[in-house]
Amino acid sequence: MAEPVVSEKTISLSKKDRIKVAWRTQFLQGSWNYERMQNGGWCYSIIPAINKLYEKKEDRAAAYQRHLEFFNTHPYVTSPILGVTLALEEERANGAPIDDAAIQGVKVGMMGPLAGVGDPVFWFTVRPMLGALGASLALGGNIVGPILFFILWNIIRLATIWYTQEFGYKAGNAITDDLSGGLLQMITRGASMMGMFVLGALIERWVNIDFQPAVSKIQQQKGAYIDWNSLPSGKAGIHEALSQQAAGRSLDKVKVTTLQDNLDELIPGLVPLLLTFLCMWLLKKNVSPIVIILGIFVVGILGHVVGLL
Repeated sequence: MAEPVVSEKTISLSKKDRIKVAWRTQFLQGSWNYERMQNGGWCYSIIPAINKLYEKKEDRAAAYQRHLEFFNTHPYVTSPILGVTLALEEERANGAPIDDAAIQGVKVGMMGPLAGVGDPVFWFTVRPMLGALGASLALGGNIVGPILFFILWNIIRLATIWYTQEFGYKAGNAITDDLSGGLLQMITRGASMMGMFVLGALIERWVNIDFQPAVSKIQQQKGAYIDWNSLPSGKAGIHEALSQQAAGRSLDKVKVTTLQDNLDELIPGLVPLLLTFLCMWLLKKNVSPIVIILGIFVVGILGHVVGLL
């Protein structure tokens, strides 16, 4: 019985190639835009690898095109996603059955969860700690303070970019080694589901619509609202007003219930969800994201002028 033929890689990315990609990652935000956000910086970062893996002009053009799709995450946690993508592109260049949807699915699935990791780790932990260290030295008149902050911050940043990219590259190779077992398909599907779940959970936070029309106006009983005329003057009055508000008293004598209040009591976040679905439907109909953004601006301005929003 003949043994199955194992294909060997004919094209591979050297460490030098991967260093070029890691260096370019620092310019990820260089062409940020409202339509596809970091897609230009992502494509710029991966160009050295694409040029190494694909010799034909049309293959390179197709690779550039698929890496100009929407991409957005924390700039310092882009590298593990980039590493996995490098491994997938390398296997594809060597004949592996990896399509555009698989590569984009992994990118979308990873960028959402990692974006939630990057902000608290870098912006809210590492940078404030290093900033406090540098500031404490600078307040004492020591010039080492700002220099130390600059050096330590960039060491941590560059080390994160390089080592997480290498980790992603090795993990990506492990994924593609089991193509026949369907591991890539499972990970692609799981990553896409995770990405959609994260984006769906963030709709309530990112999308805000407030309908202003009043549905009812009710005259409240005395004691249910703050009587501004009876408050003492100065700081004592401010303190008393804040205390009464904290105790549950209304700011106004008349309680106004808006259309938005009723919608929030019915199903909180319903209108933002419907707006998101509408935008998704328009994107499926090949409507330009720029047109959608401008349309939302126009509707928002007109809605505010007529008193609806």
